[in-house]
Amino acid sequence: MSTKPSVLKPLVRKEVGLFVGLLFFGLVLMPVVVFLIGESLFGTYAGSGYGGFFGMISEKIRNGDRVAWFLVLAPYLIWQILRLMATAWRHLGHAPQRSD
Repeated sequence: MSTKPSVLKPLVRKEVGLFVGLLFFGLVLMPVVVFLIGESLFGTYAGSGYGGFFGMISEKIRNGDRVAWFLVLAPYLIWQILRLMATAWRHLGHAPQRSD
C-alpha cells in the first residue's frame, strides 16, 4: 500500500463541498432573489407573500418539476460552465494567431 495521500480524495471533497454550497444557495437564496425581483417588476405576488411563493417552489422541487430543479441547480451549472470556458481559454490560447 502507498503511504502518499490520494490526490483524488481532496478533489472529490472540494467538489462535493462546492456542490453542496451552491445547492444551498440555489435552494435558499435564489428563491428570495427571484421573489424580490418578481415583486419589483410585476407587483405583489398573488399568493400569501414570500411564504406562499417558497411553498409553491418547494412543492415543485419535491414533485420533480424540471424548471424548479433548473432554478435550484443554476448556480452550480453556471459555475461549471465558467470553469469549462476558463479551461478552454487556457488550452486554446488567448487570441487567434494572425497571418498577414
